[in-house]
Amino acid sequence: MIPKHFISASAVVLNQDKDILLIKGPRRGWELPGGLVEIGEKITDALIREVREETGVEINNISYRGLCNFLEAKTINFLFLAEYAGGELTTSEESLEVEFVSFDEASKRVTWSIFFKLIESVLYENPPFMIEF
Repeated sequence: MIPKHFISASAVVLNQDKDILLIKGPRRGWELPGGLVEIGEKITDALIREVREETGVEINNISYRGLCNFLEAKTINFLFLAEYAGGELTTSEESLEVEFVSFDEASKRVTWSIFFKLIESVLYENPPFMIEF
């Protein structure tokens, strides 16, 4: 049997003040924007699409930082650092709230500690890194 995993992409998106873009999802609370890569889609194209769909934000200066293997969820998440390039913050079915917050505020809001570990890794670890949960 061939093992199967989902592929996803998410980003720490920083604005000019170095605040972090977070979404409040209906199931997992505050987290980074991102989502699944569709079949035939480039990973960075999926990232750009997911950030736009969930937040209304356009991103640029995208740099690969590492990956996280969520073993129980059977998901491999590619993590990026990106810059805010425009757009208005907008909610969606996947994001009940969307906001840029300081690093300290993100540490208080992010619901699952694993998600905050990813933010820290993107910002402070030497790329490429790999985390397994």
